[in-house]
Amino acid sequence: MKIMNRKKRQRGIALVLVLWATTLLTVIAASFVYSMRTDTRLGQNLSAQARAEAAADAGVQRALYEAFRPPVDMQRWRGDGLARQWEFGDARVTVTMLDVTGKIDLNTATDDLLKGLLKSVGLTEEQSVVLTDAIVDWRDEDELPRPRGAEAAQYQAAGLPFRPTNAPFENIEELQRVLGMTPALYASLEGALTVDSRQPGVNAAIAPRQVLLALAGATPEIVDMYLVARQDALIKNLPPPPFMAQATVVAGSEGSVYSIRAEAALPDGTRFVRETIAGVNPGAARKTTFYSWKEGQAAPRPLVYQDGVHRDGAGFSY
Repeated sequence: MKIMNRKKRQRGIALVLVLWATTLLTVIAASFVYSMRTDTRLGQNLSAQARAEAAADAGVQRALYEAFRPPVDMQRWRGDGLARQWEFGDARVTVTMLDVTGKIDLNTATDDLLKGLLKSVGLTEEQSVVLTDAIVDWRDEDELPRPRGAEAAQYQAAGLPFRPTNAPFENIEELQRVLGMTPALYASLEGALTVDSRQPGVNAAIAPRQVLLALAGATPEIVDMYLVARQDALIKNLPPPPFMAQATVVAGSEGSVYSIRAEAALPDGTRFVRETIAGVNPGAARKTTFYSWKEGQAAPRPLVYQDGVHRDGAGFSY
């Protein structure tokens, strides 16, 4: 009897061990399947991201191809900042190309133009004068502060770890170090700025709204009316109208340096944005010089297309 009870207990223990082993193997198998699925999804995501990046880079190359076309070619893309769409494989690519003469050059802009830009984003006259003087003190060659500006002593007194370079800005990001600049203010200014136009004024024929608002005498009403007229002329293949007679800080010629933004969107929603500043030499060498090359931030924002229709960042009209 004792032997039978012992055998029953042994069989019970064996059964429990089998159940535990089965459970353990099931957990291991489930973990393996989950891991494989995770790896598969990760691989698919990486593949989609790579395809989107390649499509965005192709958008940049398409813009550069257009920049090399002869100016008399009516199909040539102008550096006017308008959004243009085309298909690359299964990706929808939205490309904007802006001649940087349509932006305000941090190194060569006049005081009035800098103050106008600062006032257009909400600064008072007093604040605009102070920050303009600080910007000019950063880029000029001397250690003498302007009346409301800042040189090394003022930065030291403010407890900042850096000093003015007393040299031209190398990039617009450097503006963030200027005394009085804040992250929010910089974010509102960066889209209107460049260091590559090398002109004291801007080309109003291609300048975006924010830049036009910085010009002397400009008001939102005047700027919006001009943008409608400029868009109408573009659709009709006519030269853009002049902006304002009193806006004397306007450069009239197109340049050869472009700010290009290409956003690629795949059917599964994957997006990639490439942003670059590129200079083109349309001579026999057909040379391209890249001044910056970076990943941008994909963000839904209204875009104006050649047909005058507004669409969101994915190209849907409204």
